[in-house]
Amino acid sequence: MGSQESAAPIARTAPDADFAADVLDGLSGAQKRIPSKYLYDARGSELFERICDQPEYYPTRTELGILQSEGAAIAEAVGPRALVLEYGSGSGVKTRLLLDALDAPVAYMPVEISYSALAASVAELAADFPDIEMRALCADFTQPLTLPAPQRAADRVLVFFPGSTLGNFATEDAVDLLAVMRADMGADGLALVGVDLQKDPAEIEAAYNDAAGVTAAFTLNLLTRINRELGADFDLDGFVHEARYNPEAGRIETRIRSRRAQRVTVAGQRFDFAEGEGILVEYSCKYTQTGFAEMAQRAGLRVHSSWTDPDGRFALQLLCSEDVTSA
Repeated sequence: MGSQESAAPIARTAPDADFAADVLDGLSGAQKRIPSKYLYDARGSELFERICDQPEYYPTRTELGILQSEGAAIAEAVGPRALVLEYGSGSGVKTRLLLDALDAPVAYMPVEISYSALAASVAELAADFPDIEMRALCADFTQPLTLPAPQRAADRVLVFFPGSTLGNFATEDAVDLLAVMRADMGADGLALVGVDLQKDPAEIEAAYNDAAGVTAAFTLNLLTRINRELGADFDLDGFVHEARYNPEAGRIETRIRSRRAQRVTVAGQRFDFAEGEGILVEYSCKYTQTGFAEMAQRAGLRVHSSWTDPDGRFALQLLCSEDVTSA
């Protein structure tokens, strides 16, 4: 497949069509919340890439280290001529390592909600991997997708879901997403999923409260987006980022906390905030190996192989359908 064909146009849905409805509905509840996917507009995606470079944020560099050290083993387990379907591709740094390690992958199909991040990533990957067909889709991977068909048949589908993004979902929603993954990869397919493992809560909490304040800027950018796109009047100085570890639930819970009692107008609707009231914007769940395997089993999947860093802080889990005897 030549580079001209690899640079195919990006298919685009309307990933933000429900933005206003979700924000208004989320702010109307007794416990205010907004889905974490809306953190990733163009500015949010840029800030997230900066978060990954912060010294406190261990997940990215740890996962990259696993991909570098275990790439050959992953490629052997996946086999040749795979179609790589990636949920939430971001900048594509991890994708590059995976594509480089795999044996003659035929196509790469990233699904990413941020058009700017997707376009930049696909352009760079298409130039560096001219023999891999690029079939990008700008969409919300949590919604039903119509995936563009590749021109060459693949031996199997490999769903790639790095970064512990699965941890952004509550358990039941994570199980549902794993079930979608199982359907997308097909009976003989595989899924390579990044999983952040349980560790010292202080280390976990520090990763979401970096000293440079990049994560705080990322979280509060959501209010800037709502002001811009929904005609809201959030006072950006009236709210603060808060990320705390909940040991009972085994997860970071990120909120935008109101500094004082105030009223905000969004798309013509008024919302009152008490002093200290928060908007829940993200979960970041941390797993044990056993707990993750049990969750995958509920979605009809099992752990085929698992690779971790030497300190057991992070894992790449290769999943197959539960009824497949080998992969």
